[in-house]
Amino acid sequence: MFNLPLGYFFTFTTYGTWLHGDERGSVDRKGTTFESRFLVPDEPLNSRRHAQLKFPPLILTASMRDCVLRAIQEHCTFKGWLLREINVRTNHVHAVVSARHKPARLLNAIKAYATRALRAADLVSDRPVWTQSGSQRYLWKPEDVASACTYVRSNQGAPLGSE
Repeated sequence: MFNLPLGYFFTFTTYGTWLHGDERGSVDRKGTTFESRFLVPDEPLNSRRHAQLKFPPLILTASMRDCVLRAIQEHCTFKGWLLREINVRTNHVHAVVSARHKPARLLNAIKAYATRALRAADLVSDRPVWTQSGSQRYLWKPEDVASACTYVRSNQGAPLGSE
């Protein structure tokens, strides 16, 4: 087994809502480490990426966000993973998770379980839900875990209400 961090800080976005060239910046698939630099905004690139979408961007409604939240909580409990913090927003999810697995395995399982729950509840049809991959940050020290949890809990803007 590899040297295990105390946890992982995951961020993943909904399909089509944060593409390369976005004014908020983006990270390409080859540079997803904590030290990665964001790609600079590039409107022509962003426009090309939007034109390549096969489905409209997916914005999570209140019922969809609730379904995703419950699904991830249930899956982490079932697997024995410690879900330290989670925040499901309209176009992305942040989660801080501790488990004895490599981060890609955890992230893929969380996204897949959330997708299955959305489909089972008839909240999403047969279309992509999430952007490919996502940010996987290693949290090595207790202060890293605490900082990530604070960010997820308190730095995402106002709480989202119901519809």
